[in-house]
Amino acid sequence: MSASAGDRAKCPTTLYLWLGVAAISACPGGHAAYAADLKIPIGATSPAPAPVPWLLGDWDGARTRLLNAGIDFQFGYTSEIAGNATGGQRRQVAYTDQWTFGTTFDLTKLGVVPGGTIQVTWTDRNGSNLSDDAGLGTLQQVQEVFGRGQTLRLTQFWYDQKFVDGLVDWKIGRITFGEDFASFACDFQNLTFCGAQPGNLVGNYIYNWPVSQWATRLKFNLQGFGYFQFGVFDANPNYLKVAQSALPVFYSGSTGLLIPAELGWLPKFGELQGSYKFGGWYDTSTAPDVVTDINGNPAILSGQPLLQSRGRYGAYVSFVQQVLRPSQTNSAGTLSLFLNATVADRRTSTTDYQVAGGLTYTGPFRSRPEDDIGFAVGTTHVNSRVAWSEELQNLAGLGPVAVQGNEYVLEFYYTYRPLAGLQVRPNIQYVIDPGGTSTNSNALVFGLKTVANF
Repeated sequence: MSASAGDRAKCPTTLYLWLGVAAISACPGGHAAYAADLKIPIGATSPAPAPVPWLLGDWDGARTRLLNAGIDFQFGYTSEIAGNATGGQRRQVAYTDQWTFGTTFDLTKLGVVPGGTIQVTWTDRNGSNLSDDAGLGTLQQVQEVFGRGQTLRLTQFWYDQKFVDGLVDWKIGRITFGEDFASFACDFQNLTFCGAQPGNLVGNYIYNWPVSQWATRLKFNLQGFGYFQFGVFDANPNYLKVAQSALPVFYSGSTGLLIPAELGWLPKFGELQGSYKFGGWYDTSTAPDVVTDINGNPAILSGQPLLQSRGRYGAYVSFVQQVLRPSQTNSAGTLSLFLNATVADRRTSTTDYQVAGGLTYTGPFRSRPEDDIGFAVGTTHVNSRVAWSEELQNLAGLGPVAVQGNEYVLEFYYTYRPLAGLQVRPNIQYVIDPGGTSTNSNALVFGLKTVANF
């Protein structure tokens, strides 16, 4: 589900396959790939060679030659373990994972089409989910890589073409929403801090990685500023089906069009890079009201069908700003701050806003310059109209039902990189009022995410 990945952190573990050529890259639910910065030793006159980013090596240079020729051959694996020390209905440990397979073709390097790229990606998810297995009652999963069916899926199948020296960029095919819109890395294990926030908030019709939709996206790169882009996605709940999920099929049953748009400002303050995204979406589908029936009364009391009306919408911002970078003579690491906030219409959305902020710091110790730490705090809010309906249910004697509000989450992680192409990331999560209610006990969850890029 999650694992979202555009100029957001693109899936570092993606896998592409075309014309019988397979490739792999390990993607933690659809996040950005790790690439070590070149280090120049004090007194050296030239950069040290970049480390090979694959666990299985460069195959005597064959892999680099393929990459330089335009074929990105990849294979990756992500696993997430979680166990609850407090909270939930029982103490338990759950394990889930994702394999990613595929190949990317740079058609410019291959001499086929200047400015063209083809990408195909399959993902295969397995395992179980602690949020459900232990009865945590959370709104957001504590293992982001779980979800959308434990099955093999065609996650990407698109063609991208650049025009006018890259100023115009057009993509068409099977696309995941979070590749281009509200894109954000998936380094954290709690879904509150992973991937495109709109898909976390209204996942009933905006689908994050690994689910893709037939779509097109047009992007205009604005020199000296950033970019503007918009897309058109086929709105269809059948993309969630497991049947034929690994094939580029066209499903019947489309309900409308999902149309996102995003303006990105990419400033640089000295050596400090920033990314500021402002976006929104409109879905033309007809959707039910979350509370009101066809007669304008609370459906929970009347038992009548919910009112149906056209249009679902929302807006988001996603900010990432470097505030500290190392220099050749300074051992300080790279510190970045982030803020993500998304709101959705209260007529059709059960959860109507999510806010998350935090920091990442790379190179916390002299002896571990490629390791990093992350800390984040976030909340997901249940629509107050839903809470009002729950109160009415209790007053009418149809309860007892917990009245929901905000779920709060904190997460801290440390990433250890023992080898190029391997990340081991222990983490601690604390969930306050799981499900947005104090009737659920707060959950302390210990986790471990492992990402391998073969």
